[in-house]
Amino acid sequence: MAVSPEVVADAIYELVAQYQGKKKFKAGDLTKEMIAKFGEDGCDKKLCKLAIRQLMDSGRLVYTYFGGSFIEVPHEEGAAGGS
Repeated sequence: MAVSPEVVADAIYELVAQYQGKKKFKAGDLTKEMIAKFGEDGCDKKLCKLAIRQLMDSGRLVYTYFGGSFIEVPHEEGAAGGS
């Protein structure tokens, strides 16, 4: 049974947040993880791409570039907290 893009988006966010600072994920890595988690019947590349787009559009996750494109939780700026 297929899951909704929102469920996949939440699972992706939780995975990326859990490994923040320890591991960087590429979009393909996240897609493989979600297919493994929900099964091929419940999740496919198209659904993962839609979920990642929702996360990017909402600002919950961002693309970063360090010799390749990675997906991460947005970093807090050092001066953003005030004086």
